[in-house]
Amino acid sequence: MKTILSHHQVELAIKRLAHQVLENHIQLEDTVIIGLQPRGVFLSDRIVEEIKNMVNPKLISYGQLDITFYRDDIRKQIHTANKTDIPFSIDGKKVVLIDDVLWTGRTIRAALDALLDYGRPQKVELCVLIDRRFSREYPIQADYIGRSIDTFPNQKVMVYLSKKSERMNVELVE
Repeated sequence: MKTILSHHQVELAIKRLAHQVLENHIQLEDTVIIGLQPRGVFLSDRIVEEIKNMVNPKLISYGQLDITFYRDDIRKQIHTANKTDIPFSIDGKKVVLIDDVLWTGRTIRAALDALLDYGRPQKVELCVLIDRRFSREYPIQADYIGRSIDTFPNQKVMVYLSKKSERMNVELVE
């Protein structure tokens, strides 16, 4: 096990990601932020809280998207669906998708399919805490990255984020 980001580094990365999103979407009226269930929601909750500290919280459109039944590997495992909560239209909006780790791109591909059920966005951007750069199966790249790392396929990236902040770190496990 190797620590990739310590508690303090995760906090700094979240602040930086929030600032970068806000810098590119300063008005927020045509922007929506959507966290991917389940693990991306912990990160998106924190990023949205940081943005709320910088702007009027009423300007922020924030939702959560479950992509369970849009995945192409759904038949290989039994999945429990999570909740999708998108209480606004995404038609013509700039969508910032947030997830914890970008690896093969399969999750994001499924998220793009799922988004179409809620409207047709003008633009979709991706924000991730960890980018595992060299294992893509789809041509997907993140717009906002906390940390890029090089890994072997047999390694796992474990992101520990909780609502109560007891444990916040990222580890690489063999």
